[in-house]
Amino acid sequence: MVNRSSHRHRAGLVALLFTSALGTTAGTAEAKETLTWLLRDFPPLTIFAGPQAGQGAIDRIMPELIARMPEYEHQIMHVNRARGTQMLQDPDVFACDPTLLWTPERDKTILFSIPTYATPGNGITIERSNHKLFAPYLTEDGHLDLAAVLASNTVKVGIVGERSYGPVIDKVIRTTTQPDNLILHYGNAAVGSMLQMERMDRFQAIISYWPEARFHAQQQGIALDELEFFPVKDAPKYQFAHIGCSKTDKGRAAIEIINREMRTLRVTRLIGFYAEWMVKKEEYLRDSKTFFDDAGE
Repeated sequence: MVNRSSHRHRAGLVALLFTSALGTTAGTAEAKETLTWLLRDFPPLTIFAGPQAGQGAIDRIMPELIARMPEYEHQIMHVNRARGTQMLQDPDVFACDPTLLWTPERDKTILFSIPTYATPGNGITIERSNHKLFAPYLTEDGHLDLAAVLASNTVKVGIVGERSYGPVIDKVIRTTTQPDNLILHYGNAAVGSMLQMERMDRFQAIISYWPEARFHAQQQGIALDELEFFPVKDAPKYQFAHIGCSKTDKGRAAIEIINREMRTLRVTRLIGFYAEWMVKKEEYLRDSKTFFDDAGE
């Protein structure tokens, strides 16, 4: 004969344990930290609008990286460079930016991952019709002496506010004796806007990555043969970017996981995603075989 009281007791205990398990699971889920990813409109890495929206190299790697970080809840926030910098420096915000160049100044307030991808170095984009203004400052190998251009006081150059262009160009910008010839732009899609301003002769050159300038030119219907791009004298062929996170305990824990996962993803996935946007794709893929040999882990 079944003891109904005992049966009810066991059933109640099972129900209690099940409910407790659900509560524990729910509590665990609620306890996850939310990691905010700060993305700028930065083609061809991140693309916010148009027919290729979401198809940038970083756009495509983010779901794979997020899937490998189940320790966190993740949210994506679109910001401009100034807002992103402000949030990364706020000790009450837990955030990461996947598209940062390392600089000594940023290192004081931001934690950096291992190098995650290499981009062709920044340079000068001009309208071909203005070539004669820059010809006197070109080296034999086609690099532009940016310091001499600015010192000549003959042209104005557009730059993105609070963006780093790498140590060589940053130093030229910081030490120029003609700072009034640098026109700062702080808005979203800054390079696209500056291309339009360049065509209106608000300035005669912009500093940017060539793949970025090409993307915006194509979006605006500007024929690429109307533009010229010059690497900057003494600047490296490639620059290494990192993921930068809040310089807090939460940021340090996230960076450890990011480093672990990106050692694989940067080689198996991200190089290929970015190569699709390169003018010289085969050269980029060939060079990529040595990108991380001595990039500084």
